[in-house]
Amino acid sequence: MLSDRSRPVIEATLPVVGEHIPEIARRFYQHMFDARPDLLDGIFNRGNQAEGTQQVALAGSVAAFASALVQHPEQLPEHLLSRVAHKHASLGIRPDQYDIVHEHLFWAIADVLGDAVTAEVAAAWDEVYWLMAYALINQERGLYSARGVRPETVWRQWQVQRKTVETVDVVTFLVKRVDDRLVRTSLPGQYVSVKVAMPDGVHQPRQYSLTRADDGEHRQFSVKRVRGGGKPDGEVSNLLCDTVDVGDVLTMSLPFGDVVLDDSGRPVVFVSAGIGVSPMAGMLSHLVAAGSHLQIRLLHADADETSFALRRQIVDDVAALPNARAYAWYERDTTSNLPLDGVFGGLLDLDDVDLPDGAGYYLCGPMPFMQAVRSSLLERGVPPRDIQYEVFGPDLWQADLLTEPAPGTAQH
Repeated sequence: MLSDRSRPVIEATLPVVGEHIPEIARRFYQHMFDARPDLLDGIFNRGNQAEGTQQVALAGSVAAFASALVQHPEQLPEHLLSRVAHKHASLGIRPDQYDIVHEHLFWAIADVLGDAVTAEVAAAWDEVYWLMAYALINQERGLYSARGVRPETVWRQWQVQRKTVETVDVVTFLVKRVDDRLVRTSLPGQYVSVKVAMPDGVHQPRQYSLTRADDGEHRQFSVKRVRGGGKPDGEVSNLLCDTVDVGDVLTMSLPFGDVVLDDSGRPVVFVSAGIGVSPMAGMLSHLVAAGSHLQIRLLHADADETSFALRRQIVDDVAALPNARAYAWYERDTTSNLPLDGVFGGLLDLDDVDLPDGAGYYLCGPMPFMQAVRSSLLERGVPPRDIQYEVFGPDLWQADLLTEPAPGTAQH
């Protein structure tokens, strides 16, 4: 709980801190990596660093945490904390690393805001930081303990058993455990971090959703090749797609992720676009393994059917579920050879299909797509608590902290 002494200070300084977050974040990371270049090896995604998204996400999460404390001083923003804690646990983050971040973040705040950072302001923001840090440390300790590991032992060795080209840009890997240490099965919707050595010797981690129910011995994940589009190509995705093959060994974390299928027994609606279908495929696979009779709807948007990754696995799983239906929206060509329950042209439109009452919704895809879908669902009266979403990369949206419909129009 934020102290009565700090609350008015944070409330008064939030606007100026928020206004300067991009510059604070840029200076923070520059200063930290100058002092600790080792942190770029195996922890931080340098692709996100180059784009600037990670910088804004970290500093923004501190500001969002502070804002939540001001608005609701009696409670912590659990959704925000859970999302960050799972990501940290998948990277093996240690408690002592919060001290490193604190040192360089507060240097950056003082460097950017100058004389505005009085002793009183510094003390108030220091309180916010450590409230957030200790909450995350405690959550991460629980995540490690539940899996019987320590931060340095979340990693395991897995050998590629099968490599399947799904589309021009998507490859699926089936891997088998070769590490003697036992691992627990994943929950439906979770992801793993894959850590690979780049040509310059630096190890880079990336998170990939598990796309099939696993038995602890085998895991499956899909990788979409990141093409530049004016920015550098994705170094990890292209290395995995182009150079990793059957027989190669990958270093992967245990499964983490807080966007998981609940067991409430209510209907389920999956809404995805592009590679956002990955966690949906994983959840569908778990439902098949459980012999589910729930009402299930899969709504997927893509450029055309040839771009629809994991489509054959998905239609097979939908066919195996007695009360499941699948629909697709294609932008370029509505030609379909899949046994879908409906194929539409253009952007995904919830009005095209009947949705079950009382359903839980799971969203994944480009940010504008999820914003538009969430807005539409809220306008239909779906409670925010019934809408979960997964973001690939830093969460710049943090919709769980919003109480009003998210802005945005449907784009893909």
